[in-house]
Amino acid sequence: MNENTFRDVDAHDAYINRELSWLAFARRVLQIAEDPSQPLLERLKFSGIMGMILDEFVMKRMGGLHQKQRTKPQKQSYDGLTPCEELALCWEELQRQMRILIDLFENVLQPALEEQGIHFKSYGLLGDEDREFLTRHFEDSVLPILTPLAVDAAHPFPFISNLSLNIAIVITQEDDRTRFVRLKVPANRKRWVALPDNRGFVRLEEVIANNLRLLFPAAASFATYFFRVTRAAKDNPWDRARLDDLNAEDMEPGSIIGMVTAELNFRKFAGIVRLEVSENTPADLRTWLVEQLEIDPSQTMATGGMLGYGDLLELKIDGRNDLRYAPHIPKTHNNLKNIHPDDCDAFFAEIKRKDILIHLPYHDFDTSILRLLQHAATDPKVLAIKLTIYRTSTQSPIVKALMEAVQRGKQVAVLVEITARFDEAPNIAWGKILEQAGAHVVYGVEGLKTHVKLAMVVREESDGIKRYVHIGTGNYHTGTARLYGDLGIISCHDKLGWDVSRLFNELTGAIAAQEYNMLLVAPHNMRERFVALIRQEVVNHKAGKGSGIKCKMNQLQDRQIIRELYLAGQAGVQISLNIRGLCSLLAGAPGLSETIRVYSIVGRFLEHSRIYRFENGGEPIFLIGSADWMKRNLESRMETIMPVESPEIQAELETILAVYEKDNTFAWDMQPDGSYKRRQPAENEEPLAAQQYFAQRLR
Repeated sequence: MNENTFRDVDAHDAYINRELSWLAFARRVLQIAEDPSQPLLERLKFSGIMGMILDEFVMKRMGGLHQKQRTKPQKQSYDGLTPCEELALCWEELQRQMRILIDLFENVLQPALEEQGIHFKSYGLLGDEDREFLTRHFEDSVLPILTPLAVDAAHPFPFISNLSLNIAIVITQEDDRTRFVRLKVPANRKRWVALPDNRGFVRLEEVIANNLRLLFPAAASFATYFFRVTRAAKDNPWDRARLDDLNAEDMEPGSIIGMVTAELNFRKFAGIVRLEVSENTPADLRTWLVEQLEIDPSQTMATGGMLGYGDLLELKIDGRNDLRYAPHIPKTHNNLKNIHPDDCDAFFAEIKRKDILIHLPYHDFDTSILRLLQHAATDPKVLAIKLTIYRTSTQSPIVKALMEAVQRGKQVAVLVEITARFDEAPNIAWGKILEQAGAHVVYGVEGLKTHVKLAMVVREESDGIKRYVHIGTGNYHTGTARLYGDLGIISCHDKLGWDVSRLFNELTGAIAAQEYNMLLVAPHNMRERFVALIRQEVVNHKAGKGSGIKCKMNQLQDRQIIRELYLAGQAGVQISLNIRGLCSLLAGAPGLSETIRVYSIVGRFLEHSRIYRFENGGEPIFLIGSADWMKRNLESRMETIMPVESPEIQAELETILAVYEKDNTFAWDMQPDGSYKRRQPAENEEPLAAQQYFAQRLR
């Protein structure tokens, strides 16, 4: 193709809107819930995941758009849309997906579950025995904690907390006067009330609504409707500090903790982005709620189904493994499986012998990464442990190991990122616990969110001090280690150890950015290194050498990286991008990106790993780490990417990338118009699901 026919890589139509691309990812998740070939209870689970995804989208993304609409109404996104235009398009797609989700649950999944003996009961169709049971349950477990709040001349409209489920009660009194009462459905009671003898489930709000006479015995009649509000989740405190021209140097030591605590308080009272009401709510009551909540009527969503589909994830159905995926049991890595669990020397000797690639959730987190830290805690040869915590589990064995290490006199340094969105409160709590135990705790880096996934163990051996490091793509979280697809390398490589040591010094000591021999570190050198690698592929291609780029990541949004990829593709470099979530690059578009392919894997496990491969003239360069190609990852977060030098691990990564490319079951290909199409096995072609392949290969 003549260069004159190439499309402008800087034009608005060369970019896909970030928010709409994120919703396109949500639509792929919804397609799994719709897929009749998936086990029934897994489809129910994916419906709950969809509810959670859409709630989070409204809080984070639409909340941010509302803020932009107020502060920068004319500022255009990469694709040329103003915040007002983005909001309108997002609202339209959000409503479309909600309608699909409601129809799926009400008209497809519930009837299918009924056929399997799993019943969702409507209160009006219950027999006397079940009604009596629910009335007793209401009296004993629910009624004592209810707080009805009237609205009248003496009582202002109450505050409605984020994502709480509420009952709007219109009470008609004996003198025919009406009164409005708001009743919050208590979140500390199970929403799904199980009837005896597995006769089914009734939603708690229905139980409450149908037993109001016990709460208002003097009322003549009731009319009940359900509503729910979603409030904005504001940006992290450092972003606000920059926006407000706050000088971080003038802040009091440790004030970030106060800022984050203020942020959590803010969220409770943040502006309302969405009001959901049950479809039968009268128009005048909807209007009145809109006025009381001081929102625009366009922010109201009436639904014919239940409110809060994310609560499907809390539904506990015992047994029925026939309606679920086969249990996944991770396996101990081959290099570690013959080592006795108590043999610290053998464990560290194996890492010293050769680097080990841990592929989660297929390899066992507990017998690899967790065991590394547990051995470090008890091994008398270990002098120090350093770790970053971005998210971790509630009863974290990692935190327990760190506390034991402190008790045994080891130096323990932990960087706890307390601006990890929605995990701020537990992270502050963990930090305090570790501090009280005697660990050195640092709460983030000034002005940046710390997203690195690093662990380092310093061990004194006969030939001197050795550093054992783990660099990964996922969090040190025993729960997500069984649900997320992640990669990590455990190594005793000297140069890598020195780099990790320098990085920890920067993280904990606020030491100025240093030179790194191996690591790509954001925001210091990562963007420049990636741009150089992309441009080198163009040079190689023009010189007739081997060229090509294959990457796997969660999200692609950074404009400069996308621009470089477009230019590389237009120069003839073949590019294959496996991107799970949002992607602002338009793949396969005539004159723009004909040599670029984008596909997305969405399956049982959340794809979370990042792999970057550059052909490099026939001597491929492989890198893994914590960063996506997002502006925030490259500029406003501490991130690490490591080059992979082990030929054996390079071969493993090559295989992993190849298997994903061949997936014909849970892969969606981006079309030239930016939409996605799910792959199907061709005629006479065996189905291949990458995640299933990895699990079976280890078994």
